Amino acid sequence: MFGLAMCMFIGLFAFGQQLMGWSDPHGQVQLGLFMAFMAGIICGYRAKP
Repeated sequence: MFGLAMCMFIGLFAFGQQLMGWSDPHGQVQLGLFMAFMAGIICGYRAKP
């Protein structure tokens, strides 16, 4: 699951502007993607038994 999440994150982070067509001159969308990915890692780590 981590591999799939990592591939999706890299794809959106690197090519999201071309794929989704958003305008991000100040990098705020990329920052949001990065923070969401980091929060997912932290929550997933804490949820493991």
